[in-house]
Amino acid sequence: MSVTTAGPAGKTVPMTREEKKVIFASSLGTVFEWYDFYLYGSLSAIIAAQFFSGVNPTAAFIFALMAFAAGFAVRPFGALVFGRLGDLVGRKYTFLITILLMGASTFVVGILPNYASWGIAAPVILIILRLFQGLALGGEYGGAATYVAEHAPAGRRGFYTSWIQTTATLGLFLSLLVILGTRTYLGEAAFADWGWRIPFLVSIILLAVSVWIRLTLNESPVFKKMKEEGKTSKAPLTEAFGRWENAKVGLIALFGGTAGQAVVWYTGQFYALFFLTQTLKVDGWTANVLIAISLLIGTPFFIVFGWLSDKIGRKPIILGGCLIAALTYFPIFAAITHYANPALERAQATSPVTVVADPSECSFQFNPVGTAKFVSSCDIAKSFLARNSVNYSNEAAPAGTVASIKVGETVIPSFSGVGLDAAAMKAQTDAFTASMTQAIRTAGYPAKADPAEINTPMVVALLTVLVLFVTMVYGPIAAWLVELFPTRIRYTAMSLPYHIGNGWFGGFLPTTAFAMVAATGDIYYGLWYPIIVALATFVIGLVLAPETNKRDLENWH
Repeated sequence: MSVTTAGPAGKTVPMTREEKKVIFASSLGTVFEWYDFYLYGSLSAIIAAQFFSGVNPTAAFIFALMAFAAGFAVRPFGALVFGRLGDLVGRKYTFLITILLMGASTFVVGILPNYASWGIAAPVILIILRLFQGLALGGEYGGAATYVAEHAPAGRRGFYTSWIQTTATLGLFLSLLVILGTRTYLGEAAFADWGWRIPFLVSIILLAVSVWIRLTLNESPVFKKMKEEGKTSKAPLTEAFGRWENAKVGLIALFGGTAGQAVVWYTGQFYALFFLTQTLKVDGWTANVLIAISLLIGTPFFIVFGWLSDKIGRKPIILGGCLIAALTYFPIFAAITHYANPALERAQATSPVTVVADPSECSFQFNPVGTAKFVSSCDIAKSFLARNSVNYSNEAAPAGTVASIKVGETVIPSFSGVGLDAAAMKAQTDAFTASMTQAIRTAGYPAKADPAEINTPMVVALLTVLVLFVTMVYGPIAAWLVELFPTRIRYTAMSLPYHIGNGWFGGFLPTTAFAMVAATGDIYYGLWYPIIVALATFVIGLVLAPETNKRDLENWH
């Protein structure tokens, strides 16, 4: 890493060996933690089949996404637990604990029996492991970002911490690389059966290397000096969130920074992958390759925007990324449809679909635990269309009318499953599915994206643009958060808004968007969620968020 840093009188001096070691060790460990965390998201469809096979496919996929989101839900609690520990004991030992917790949880996922072997215990244990992973990640990021920033010289914190910012994308890239390699070597059938466990199991090697390197690190000099002077906080949680002057900054950090950053990040990486595989029916291998290429191209820009934020400030880059993303998501995702599955786009244009139903019998089919039964004629009709990525409009019918579906000039009646026994329900469902499948195929709606029709360069270009938005909002955010809070409560205070933003606003994005699409019949409707959040962050951040790139951490106690 042959880089230089600012020295006295504007001169540049080489980055010291210790500084390189700090960045490398912190980044490597965080890459590993994100690798662990993202394995689940990348394999959510297979995990749904392995661990949630006792429910119907649509509910199983939503359930799997919720289990994915469970890891995000507890991240703020991990931030509180480990943030407090980090401000009391130190940065080094705290994120050593978090990496051990993450690594052990991931390895156990690789050996956990599936639903067929252990029944309901399997998904329950899986979600518990996801909770442990979320707790660990809640403590990891704040520690790594704080540790690196407190080693960085003034005027270079954006550049130094931007290396940490690459780790989430590199972790995702590494997880995709291992998945693709294993999938290619074993074949689809073996990978879906048992090969998916290999990426989880090999994480134990990465864990050993990361722990060994981190054991060689020294404590942050800023924290060490403060501790020697007896100025550490005795109650970091109370001081960070029980005092309005600090709590107010935390709220500004959340709503004026991390909430918008989070939805842009997850839209550009995770929702893009879900959109390709679930909506556009691009096969998993191809979709992962497309995402991996875009990440490879875009990742260096984390460093570019981190470096630039030292020059022009953090706010213009972060808020600019939120605004540009919000204004361009609809045309970008429409273009992805055009280049990834043109047959679907043609069918939507030439064969519009309409659901004619009594609005009172149409439910909001968000069922994360797979317990509800959607058996009205409207729900049955919409469920079929949602599963097959068919856009539809809604037309109200008189009360009591059995729902029907118009596909071009063809009208297919639905049926009511109320009161039907299992055998009758299956017979009716099979007949309806056969009729509808024939109708939508005749109208040109494809069963999956045709690989020969995928315009790979254009899809990669569009996905890369989404990644560039991610690098804008995420590259400078660590430095900005570190600089917002004094050293004595920094680990605790910065971790909570970061993980509420990324754990809740970002982590729940795929599930929320999926449900919004299913409810409205518009494959792009879920984009309203990140657009609204990103625009809100732009406005709040513009008015209330301070610029921090000139702050002196040495005297910011």
